[in-house]
Amino acid sequence: MNKIDELTINTMRILSIEEIQKAKSGHPGMPMGAAPMAYTLWAKYLKHNPENPDWVNRDRFILSAGHGSALLYSLLYLFGYGLTINDLKNFRQWGSKTPGHPEYGVTPGVEVTTGPLGQGISNAVGMAIAETYMAAKFNRPGYNIIDHNTYTIVGDGCLMEGISSEAASLAGSLKLGKLIALYDSNNISIEGGTDIAFTEDVGKRFEAYGWQVLTVQDGNNIDEIGKAIEKAKFESDRPSLIIVKTVIGYGCLKKQGTPSAHGEPLGEENIKDTKKFLGWDYKEEFYVPQEVKKYMTDLKEKLRFEYNKWVKLFNKYREEYPDLAKEWDIWHSEEMPTDLMNDDKFWSFDLKTATRSSSGEILNYLSNIVKNLIGGSADLAPSTKTYMKGKGDYSAKNRGGANLHFGVREHAMGAIANGIAAYGGLKPYVSTFLVFSDYMKGSVRLSALMKLPVIYIFTHDSIGVGEDGPTHEPIEHLIMLRSIPNMTVIRPADAKEVSAAWYSALSKKDGPTAIVLTRQNVPLYDETSKNALKGGYILLREENDKPDIILMASGSEVKLIYEAHKALKEKGIDARVVSMPSMELFDEQPEEYRKSILPDNVRRRLAVEAASSYSWHKYVGLDGAVIAIDHFGASAPGDILFKEFGFTIENVVEKALSLLDDKDAK
Repeated sequence: MNKIDELTINTMRILSIEEIQKAKSGHPGMPMGAAPMAYTLWAKYLKHNPENPDWVNRDRFILSAGHGSALLYSLLYLFGYGLTINDLKNFRQWGSKTPGHPEYGVTPGVEVTTGPLGQGISNAVGMAIAETYMAAKFNRPGYNIIDHNTYTIVGDGCLMEGISSEAASLAGSLKLGKLIALYDSNNISIEGGTDIAFTEDVGKRFEAYGWQVLTVQDGNNIDEIGKAIEKAKFESDRPSLIIVKTVIGYGCLKKQGTPSAHGEPLGEENIKDTKKFLGWDYKEEFYVPQEVKKYMTDLKEKLRFEYNKWVKLFNKYREEYPDLAKEWDIWHSEEMPTDLMNDDKFWSFDLKTATRSSSGEILNYLSNIVKNLIGGSADLAPSTKTYMKGKGDYSAKNRGGANLHFGVREHAMGAIANGIAAYGGLKPYVSTFLVFSDYMKGSVRLSALMKLPVIYIFTHDSIGVGEDGPTHEPIEHLIMLRSIPNMTVIRPADAKEVSAAWYSALSKKDGPTAIVLTRQNVPLYDETSKNALKGGYILLREENDKPDIILMASGSEVKLIYEAHKALKEKGIDARVVSMPSMELFDEQPEEYRKSILPDNVRRRLAVEAASSYSWHKYVGLDGAVIAIDHFGASAPGDILFKEFGFTIENVVEKALSLLDDKDAK
């Protein structure tokens, strides 16, 4: 290691621990131990351009061990990603660009939000898939406009989490040779040494997954780290795990190698001792030596040269392949490639069918229009109807297939979709049964937190699953999804509302959409329409200006209130029927519209949904009621369960009449 390497690494260490000390919170141990590997990667191998952080052909870098964010911010500051020294001083403070864990969209150069361990490496798998798919689509001989690596730094915690096992197993099966994980192996967790709960041979596990495994015994030896990165880059068609043996909190003699170095500031005296040990003679805090500044300027000039070379190549590509360049622009645009709103075929159906089936038809229609759709299921495509015909299967042998096979790996599937969405240029969708959305909740939440437009297709949405029993019958899942900020949940009543769901999902740019679908057949209503895009609308209107009662439902239960309207009319009751496929879309409408659907002067309201009742109380109010299921299901044919649990026309009518007979209701 030469002098400038050592000085730059120590600059990163000192900046990191000073950020944490000033904030009085943070994780100094990882930045101190992992600084050499991060420096080696960024300074000597990473292809990137600080002046254009969104350059499409940059290497992707994800700090999966997101608690080490101070290290990443130090790197971004030194390389000139728009962070200032004041941003480092405001680490973890209100409104800063340096939050406690890296956040997508907050800090330039941060590829994805990390912190929940194991998510980052799983996102990296998605980005590696996206790189190969985009390369297969757009590269031509002599024009490798997409040709880069995906790197991630992981820790012991990341590799303990089950999601990383799911993702790594798939990455090995797909032979994602441009995926390189550097493993900060320091054998320390919060509760003590990793030997209290994590004694497996990680290298053998990853070899079994089909990864190349390399080991660097000394985490301070940047020459050996560099050799391992080169071997990973150039000598394998498999993903690579580089196990780098490090010392947590390296340089702080009183804490290094101990759990106390992990998640608390070192303290002023320990920082002084650390500086002395590292030979840091500068008195000023947050100081960057002039030699380091000049070195970084030289590095950025080299990075700029590589970027400019690519720009020239891409400009020639535009001339040589104008049709591909045009499609490239469409793929990277947020606009819809066609006017689906006025496409009659997109909105026209003539048969009653399960909404999962109509969704499958719509998806296949869209796949020939929105050509950057890519996705699949957790081994359930025949059931969720999410296979795109004629679009090929993505695999190690076919990088151009648009159908992804995730295997039974819901959690990793969601995180991989996040990586694909964050990569850019592609519109990912993933699917499973609604009840298994539990298995991917962490990834779904991060989709919403990052405002990534991932499309989630959740089928088998109720007790209609029937004989599969309570393990497969979702109850609380709709309210779980509806409770996530930035998430749009759409549960369509028929095929036309499914079209609206897909249109909404493809149009949304600032968050994910969950399209929730039935296994059982549902009617096709004459009255359903594009108004479903407003989230809630009147399906059947009362004869008088003011209805006696408002009936509202989503999905398959719209049939019940639709038929109950007729029965109530025969009894002289003038009811309004409201289809409510999406509470989020409805709540976004102007107050005037919402009150036109649910007027304040109609207090008698009844909602029906074969799921938990919690979502509906804000609409029915104190004088209304909800027919729902606030207990687990049972194993029996679906039509029996609907009857036994009160989801019948007769029960809806009876409940409506009881509300109308309530003398206390105003």
